Amino acid sequence: MEPGLLDWRPRFEEYAQNALDSLPSDLRGRISNVEIVLEDEPPPGQPLLGLYQGVPLTERGSHYGAVLPDKITIYSGPLVRLYGRDPERLRREVRRVVLHEVAHHFGISDERLIEIDRY
Repeated sequence: MEPGLLDWRPRFEEYAQNALDSLPSDLRGRISNVEIVLEDEPPPGQPLLGLYQGVPLTERGSHYGAVLPDKITIYSGPLVRLYGRDPERLRREVRRVVLHEVAHHFGISDERLIEIDRY
């Protein structure tokens, strides 16, 4: 981990938790079998701020069970490089990325997020 990113770790954790806490309680209660993790960098060659990996709630059926949790990954390195000079902007962008990836957990596609102006 780059030394500068280590300094941001507690804030990222706080920002990500605050983003989840900002969801209405009924939505928060519907989040199921998903883990949010913080990583320094996305895989090489992938310009990502966040990534959802799993089976969206809208695609889970009776066959869904005994599976590993879905994973929402937030990549701190790109976010710090883009927005780290302005802590308030960084907080807003972390929130935006977390909520964007949570939307994928609920089965909302990038296309739909663009359509409703939430991309």
